Amino acid sequence: MSGLPGAARVVGRSRILSGMSPNEAGSVAAPLPASERPPAEAAVATQRVVIVMPAYNAAQTLERTYQDIPHEIIDRIILVDDVSQDETVDVAHDLGLDVIIHRQNLGYGGNQKTCYRAALEAGADVVVMLHPDYQYDATRIPALIEPILTGQADLMLGSRFLGDPLAGGMPRYKYFSNRFLTTVENLVFGLHLSEYHTGLRAYSRRLLETIPYQLNSNDFVFDQELIAQVVAAGGFKIGEIAVPTRYFQEASSVGFRRSIVYGLSTMRVVARYLLHRIGAVRSRKLRARRPDS
Repeated sequence: MSGLPGAARVVGRSRILSGMSPNEAGSVAAPLPASERPPAEAAVATQRVVIVMPAYNAAQTLERTYQDIPHEIIDRIILVDDVSQDETVDVAHDLGLDVIIHRQNLGYGGNQKTCYRAALEAGADVVVMLHPDYQYDATRIPALIEPILTGQADLMLGSRFLGDPLAGGMPRYKYFSNRFLTTVENLVFGLHLSEYHTGLRAYSRRLLETIPYQLNSNDFVFDQELIAQVVAAGGFKIGEIAVPTRYFQEASSVGFRRSIVYGLSTMRVVARYLLHRIGAVRSRKLRARRPDS
């Protein structure tokens, strides 16, 4: 691809268009007039890109995450605070972010529901979901959104497993559980993704307006339910790019016990999808309006 740095791997069912290495990331040049830009950069100039951050106790990492964002291609940044017990809201206000504060803790999935509703209301054509814990490299956002802007994908994932997540500090139990769940999901969904469990994603407006994500869990399994909905709906293309990750003391991380619960919940999502697909048990969550071709 020309235009924004890096290349993406786009999967439509089992179709892979191109690959990239984690070392291909580059920096974003100063903006040019739309008429002089390559296709993807021209698309940025005509489409509205909104970043959403589902936040809980992110005061120590929010500013570093914000500083890595390529602001020249972003129209708006919305942070949804899920009743943090630290200064997350104060830091967000100091950075000039649009802040939505929940009156009660709604959980990770509940937070994302607010995020996407707010982004669509703000007129987003592309919505980037970025964890504000500084685990994911936000400088990769241009490469993440390029396939959506150019119509080659509807859902893009920032994969840690196209690189070396262990070198970034990922605990081994997370590494092997992620590998296992991803293998199972690939087999059932008919895809060839390297990772489903990432905190850096981008969605097209069409996808978010088609998928009934409001019916999903308010917990961490929300992300996997959404992917199952995308596959069940049909007509959407899913892709991924390599994104380095960072594990450190201040970064949020699900503990071992919660990881087990998350793994079991993911397996239930896969089983629900499989039963729905073969017609044994039809799921309301997986009944979406087919997107226009």
